[in-house]
Amino acid sequence: MHKRRLIQFALAGLAGLTIHPLAAAAASQTADEDLPLLVAGMDAAYPPFGFKDSKTGEFVGFDVDIIRAIGRTAGFSVKVENIPFDGLIPALKTRTIDIAINDIGITAERAKSVDFSDRYYIAGMGIVVAKGYQGIQSAKDLEGKRLAVTIGSTGEIAAKRIPHAQVRVFNTLSDCFLELINNGVDAVLNDIPTNDYYAVTAGAGKVDSLSISLAAKDLGIAVKKGRKDLLEKINKGLASLKASGEFTAIYKKWFGREPSSELLH
Repeated sequence: MHKRRLIQFALAGLAGLTIHPLAAAAASQTADEDLPLLVAGMDAAYPPFGFKDSKTGEFVGFDVDIIRAIGRTAGFSVKVENIPFDGLIPALKTRTIDIAINDIGITAERAKSVDFSDRYYIAGMGIVVAKGYQGIQSAKDLEGKRLAVTIGSTGEIAAKRIPHAQVRVFNTLSDCFLELINNGVDAVLNDIPTNDYYAVTAGAGKVDSLSISLAAKDLGIAVKKGRKDLLEKINKGLASLKASGEFTAIYKKWFGREPSSELLH
């Protein structure tokens, strides 16, 4: 199975690409201490969107950079809290957190519980299999297979629509990949960028991220339903980042390519 060009580019970006707009943003970080503090929840097990740097212990990733940059633009600072994916919406409802940003697909069902920002990423649902496994060559081959997904994810929704699939739901994505490596499932359904990142890092030599996209989805930043002022600040901040070029710089840092014109408008 050949991997997408995205994998090659992602490695270059993650190796420490130097980008001037980001350097300027980092220089202004000390000013954040004087701003109102909001708590952003994410499940820090979804690289390159959000994860903990093993050397520094800091939360890093595309989502982390985006929400902190939005905060600087919109007038608030951000504290990141690590919360399991299925706990994010409940945490918003109780205002344990103010914001949820975690590779969250915008769906009609979720929109009943939370309000979403404008999209900040267009993601595709992909497939990860054990290295060399030939049993899945197309989306139709998923029928009847043992599939691992994370609880509450769009991968879970997609998997449960596949005829005769044996769907196993796990609390974390790491558990999904571990089950795959241990031959407990035939495939993991998850977002393509995270799949590709895993396939060339922790899963290198153990798994393949297949060149099969099941569906595209818009990702949004979630807030408690009715927090219109906060949502407006987030949307204005996001629009400002796109207009200034900082959004493009952050995107290139983590994905090794520029965002599509569709995403920038």
